[in-house]
Amino acid sequence: MATPFLAGVAVAATALAGRYGIQAWQAFKARPPRPKIKKFYEGGFQPTMTKREAALILGIRENVPAEKVKEAHRKVMVANHPDAGGSHFLASKINEAKDVMLGKTKSSGSPF
Repeated sequence: MATPFLAGVAVAATALAGRYGIQAWQAFKARPPRPKIKKFYEGGFQPTMTKREAALILGIRENVPAEKVKEAHRKVMVANHPDAGGSHFLASKINEAKDVMLGKTKSSGSPF
């Protein structure tokens, strides 16, 4: 007598768990998509580099001390150095960004 009762309880519990799972899945699918966080600046380079663009390239703010600029330049160059498989173009832009942030701008811009 107890066995059919326990079997009925087990079937009811399984049905309720399945119903809850289906409702949770439908609510998960219906939720609005969350915007992806963009970690990097997605845009091309300007013809003449501005201080804003240089700060975006180095990943720092526009008004930081020279020590922070050099530290950020070092970190970015380690990741993008041509000897380590990086691009010569990106390395020149990173160096140009450092020069702009330190106030050593050249009128000619990048050689590329």
